[in-house]
Amino acid sequence: MKQLLQNLRSGETQIVDVPIPTPQAGQVLVRTAASLVSAGTERMVVEFAEKSLLGKARSRPDLVRQVLDKARREGVLTTLEAAFSRLEQPMPLGYSSSGVITALGDGVQTLRVGQRVACAGGGYAVHAEYVCVPTNLVAPLPDAVDFEAAAFTTLGAIAMHGFRLSEAQIGEHVAVIGLGLLGLLSVQIAQAAGCRVIGVDLLDERIHLAQQFGAQAVHVEQAAEAAISFSRGRGCDAVLICADSSSSEPVELAGMIARDRARVIAVGAVGLSLPRKIYYEKELTFINSRSYGPGRYDPSYEEGGRDYPIGYVRWTEGRNLEAMVDLLASRKVDVHPLITHRFPIHQAPQAYELITGKRKEPFLGVLLTYAQKETGAVADETTPRQGVTAPSAAIPTAPALHRATGAVRMGVLGAGNFASAVMLPAMRSVQRIQLVGIASASGMSAQHAAKRFGFQYADSNAARLLEDAEIEAVAILTRHHLHAQQTLAALQAGKHVFCEKPLALNAEELDGIEAALRSHPAQILSVGFNRRFAPLATQLKTFLHGRQEPLAAHYRVNAGYLPLNHWTHDPQQGGGRIIGEACHFIDFLTFLVGAAPTEVAARGLPDNGRYREDNVVISLTFSDGSLGTISYLANGDKAFPKERVEVFCSGRVAVLDDYRSLELVSQGSRKVYSARLRQDKGHRAEMEAFARAIQSGGPPPIPYEQIFGVTRAAFAAVESLRNGSLVRIGSVQQSNIT
Repeated sequence: MKQLLQNLRSGETQIVDVPIPTPQAGQVLVRTAASLVSAGTERMVVEFAEKSLLGKARSRPDLVRQVLDKARREGVLTTLEAAFSRLEQPMPLGYSSSGVITALGDGVQTLRVGQRVACAGGGYAVHAEYVCVPTNLVAPLPDAVDFEAAAFTTLGAIAMHGFRLSEAQIGEHVAVIGLGLLGLLSVQIAQAAGCRVIGVDLLDERIHLAQQFGAQAVHVEQAAEAAISFSRGRGCDAVLICADSSSSEPVELAGMIARDRARVIAVGAVGLSLPRKIYYEKELTFINSRSYGPGRYDPSYEEGGRDYPIGYVRWTEGRNLEAMVDLLASRKVDVHPLITHRFPIHQAPQAYELITGKRKEPFLGVLLTYAQKETGAVADETTPRQGVTAPSAAIPTAPALHRATGAVRMGVLGAGNFASAVMLPAMRSVQRIQLVGIASASGMSAQHAAKRFGFQYADSNAARLLEDAEIEAVAILTRHHLHAQQTLAALQAGKHVFCEKPLALNAEELDGIEAALRSHPAQILSVGFNRRFAPLATQLKTFLHGRQEPLAAHYRVNAGYLPLNHWTHDPQQGGGRIIGEACHFIDFLTFLVGAAPTEVAARGLPDNGRYREDNVVISLTFSDGSLGTISYLANGDKAFPKERVEVFCSGRVAVLDDYRSLELVSQGSRKVYSARLRQDKGHRAEMEAFARAIQSGGPPPIPYEQIFGVTRAAFAAVESLRNGSLVRIGSVQQSNIT
């Protein structure tokens, strides 16, 4: 299918052929009929992308500071590679579209295939022939609303939320400053609610449009005098600022024309320097409207499908979308006079030349159109298969002990930022690995990764890789909640598996993987505990070789704050930060000792509504008497180095500082090893070890008793933290899994 993408590094806006995406649980696959180009948000993205690197830096000094901090912590080369990798990632454009549902993800019950819908959401309702959209961001369309009108639904919901924040009532006087798309939709919404409306703009043609919709409208120079007359000398009850300007002049004008104790709502992106005198004297309420209503930016609502109870939250973003559709159906809002340009999807770059001013012609509503039958369509041969399914046992595979010579033929599941910035470059650099296929649910990221890293093909469905007899090993780089099920599916398909941490989110998932390994003894499993493969880590391990005493080690982690709505905190999707990331540090201490811990105790600082079990001290006891302590802290500053390990044993002391320097002290002698330009946490080395193990027929790069023991220790740390108890862990013997 065709999709419009923005290259942030080169500034090029281009149409790319990518795989049709696969709907995940709670999503619908929609064949797009029309999508609306945002002359505000999307224009800003395109203009930023077109700047030089220096221009980008000047426009975003906050990002420059982050890059400089990262360079000090991790090294110049590591930082540059990460920054350029981020710029290389294509950005999908668009957030408002309409079309026909062609497939349903698991758990979708309120919608059906063939239904006409309006779609919303950045990253979802993008400019592409097919899109996957969560159900809370989809509104069914009645027959009275055509696809072109429906493409305005998201922008209408933004205008509607701003109007609701004003609390304007029937008969009140409402001013709308800025009569672009957002302003003209706000004019019609306010009139539909029974308000008297005055519009203000710089352009005569937009003033005339507002007048055609029944509002009084004037040039900005006449606004102050006209608003006083319009409101019978009282001032406007509510002012909606829908302008798009870095200037604070719209905010100043709003204060001038508002009545005493009125509400001023910033719906558009404007300067926010409030003139204190007039806002103080009138005691005005100023609100910065946040997109299209309650639920926006809440992953549990938008991605998880958890609706807010209507008795407590009447107008969510989803219900605002529905209300906008109702206004379109009743003709109380008419968007057709706003459409000035239409471009078929293959000519979409011309639309961006228009909105960025390169074509030097006036515009208002700009639509992208797609080949689509107006009648309900159903799934056809272009609709991808859904879900991740394990192929039958009859599919030929290449067992580890009887494989052909040559590079390991690798398939990859997942192509997100971590995969593209870290893991895929590491895999490409390993000569033992041949990259064959890559899959991601969006399809777009997989296609980009395939082109960038040299895969033979890309897909949106993991099943194709699992069914491909040419692929003998699968690397799982998806989000945490998919790791266990994809590992099981790959093992059952006869593939070797590298799974990024964590291997599982609960004991039941882990037990299932252990049983699968016993049933497939020819397959090799490894987990992304990369730090044990880092060059300085292996040097530290060598320094401790031959120890005759237990060791004591402390691992301090300046993990950094994560917002509470981050997916890692979600118990179902991320598993929390202890299971999701602290497992790294449990594994590193396990690597130093040579065995998994037998006892775990954890204590934490109070969360106080700001944190979520991510300021903890974890104490580990090992069978040889060694002790390990992990201080995992989210309450620090990211400008400070992230990780530091101190080890004391048998008259020896070792300090590993953020994988940039290693200090070894023994018998009065001190040696320091450092990596000045690049931080190496072992990602390439772990992939080299995985491929080598497959080629040689084993053993696995990490002993299975350590993989499973570390994962169970992470589960035990959560249990201990919550119960305040010491947790003893049973061991997994390697002889049980061969």
